[in-house]
Amino acid sequence: MFSFFRDFKRKRNLAKLKDEKFKFLFEDIEDEYVVFDTETTGLNPKVDEILSIGAVKIKGNKILTSQTFEVFIKNQKTISSKSIEIHRIRPCDLENARNADEAILEFLEFIEGRVLVGYYLEFDVDMINKYLQTLLGIKLPNKTKEISELYYDEQIELIPQGNIDLRFDTILKKYDIPNMGVHNAVNDAVMTAMIFLKLKGSKND
Repeated sequence: MFSFFRDFKRKRNLAKLKDEKFKFLFEDIEDEYVVFDTETTGLNPKVDEILSIGAVKIKGNKILTSQTFEVFIKNQKTISSKSIEIHRIRPCDLENARNADEAILEFLEFIEGRVLVGYYLEFDVDMINKYLQTLLGIKLPNKTKEISELYYDEQIELIPQGNIDLRFDTILKKYDIPNMGVHNAVNDAVMTAMIFLKLKGSKND
């Protein structure tokens, strides 16, 4: 039933596509993933904007560190001092940033039909869709994998009815993954990719 509903939604989504050139987004690429993260002016997709997108590809059980994606995006919204403390992106860092439409289309070329992976991915997908619906009339059709859900499902089997700590730093420590320190979209994507492979491996054990 779920697959039928998903296929129905994909067909409706495809029918709204304004540019046939991007039909490749609807062509699933098996056993390949793109782990991505966005840095934004805030946490409300309706009013906030993307400052940067960082991503890395996974093929099989290997992170393709030679195939990363990073783009900084021009925005109309003032960056608050509070958000600068989190992502360290200052207005001066965006002086040579890309136009939002160009950046989003480049991101689509990078991800193609791969499964998207992320930590609280729904927010990042919503942010991309904010631009994508205006540009191409669609939402991202890619399959998704949510790290916090995968981690919860694994831990709840070990600690039934337990209180599962889903904080990113906690998950890193659980799998002995080094914290790369500088908080930016690419580093976050790479760390999330390492977590994903740990979780993916445990499912295959």
